[in-house]
Amino acid sequence: MTSEGIAQLSDTFGLLADPTRLAIVLACRDGISRPGQIAETLGVSPSLVSHHLRLLRASKMVRSERQGRETHYALADACVRDMLALMIGHVLDHGDGAHGDTAERHHHIVKETEHG
Repeated sequence: MTSEGIAQLSDTFGLLADPTRLAIVLACRDGISRPGQIAETLGVSPSLVSHHLRLLRASKMVRSERQGRETHYALADACVRDMLALMIGHVLDHGDGAHGDTAERHHHIVKETEHG
C-alpha cells in the first residue's frame, strides 16, 4: 500500500475514533436514517449530527438519499457494514475484560449502540 493509501486509511479509521461519529454510523447501520431521528436517539443536537454526517458522507462511509423533503442516510456499502461487524466481533472476542464475560460485553455494546 502506498503512503497516500495508508494516510487515507488512517483518516478513515480516525473518523470512527470519535464516539459520536461511531454511534451515528452504527445508527445508520441499524436503520435509523433521518438526522433528527439520529439526534434524538443519541441525545445530541441535530446540528452536531448534521456536521458529523457531512464528514462521514465526504469519506464515503455513509450515503444520503432525498425522499421528498427529507434526507435519509445509510451505510455507503457492504464493505462498511462488514468492517463494523468484524470490529464488533473483535471487541466481543478480545475485549479487555472490563465488562465480564462475552455475553455481558455483547449486552453492554448493544446497549451503548442503542442509547449512544
